[in-house]
Amino acid sequence: MAQGITNYNVGDTFEGFLLIKNATKGTTSGGSPFLNLQLSDATGSIDAKFWNVTDNDIANYTNGAVVELKATIIDFRGSRQLQLQQIFISDAAKEMPAGDFMEKAPVSEAELREEIDQTIFHMKNETIRSITRSFVERYNQEFFVYPAAATIHHAFISGLAYHTVTMLRIAKSLSEIYPGLNKDLLYAGVILHDWGKIHEFVSETDTTRSRDGNLLGHIPIMAAEIKEVANNLGIDKDCEEVTLLQHLVLSHHGKPEWGSARTPLLQEAELLHMIDNIDAKMNTVSKALENTKAGEFTEKMFSLNNRSFYKPLC
Repeated sequence: MAQGITNYNVGDTFEGFLLIKNATKGTTSGGSPFLNLQLSDATGSIDAKFWNVTDNDIANYTNGAVVELKATIIDFRGSRQLQLQQIFISDAAKEMPAGDFMEKAPVSEAELREEIDQTIFHMKNETIRSITRSFVERYNQEFFVYPAAATIHHAFISGLAYHTVTMLRIAKSLSEIYPGLNKDLLYAGVILHDWGKIHEFVSETDTTRSRDGNLLGHIPIMAAEIKEVANNLGIDKDCEEVTLLQHLVLSHHGKPEWGSARTPLLQEAELLHMIDNIDAKMNTVSKALENTKAGEFTEKMFSLNNRSFYKPLC
């Protein structure tokens, strides 16, 4: 049997260890509690239902826990799912590092660091450059290991930095087409837009939302921290660049119904939102196509309106 959960087909039996990436409690129509589990290893993830759970199960089977299990791969509404036969937290599972069961960015951490450092180095606006550089220095370790999301896109080790670098490459290409853009502002917006995820998640391997993540969210957290960093650097409180950077962060989701605190009111903010959307969606589709045979359709993807994408034979 090929190794890695994404290499198992419907009808196969899986026996081994997986990481709980996400666990949410549900209740059946009869009132019985269960857990929706998203389980993963270094190749990808798969969902499972853990039925008839106890309060003790709910307390123990949480995000970031490694579990040992036996299950059958089934088809559930067009998507692969694990039908659990056994699941438990064994002594062997407790000894296994959670990071070993998470996907990693396809680019080395050194390459990600180099591209971000060089982008900041070439910024001409001293205020924008110093604020952006301060965040890299402040969260030098966390930024390069955290995922960009809990489940949908770039949900892997170093996903946040990889998402940032791929967005930078898109932004640099578009800047050649639209020379009227403020490159420093756009590139800083790309680098800083999701930095608040470091505060929103518990850790790089546990994407449970923290207290601040639940009560505030990564967008307001980051907007406030930009102001704090500017104050620490002695930048005037009325400096326009600070406000512009805050606006880029506050508006990068585009619409209030998508979690944006403001709609984009700068051309760089509008483009940042589009670039973010492009990279998130393409990462989602590309990952699904990797696990799909030519001539077949991907599993349905919730973030893409439950569409299934076809993988051509040619």
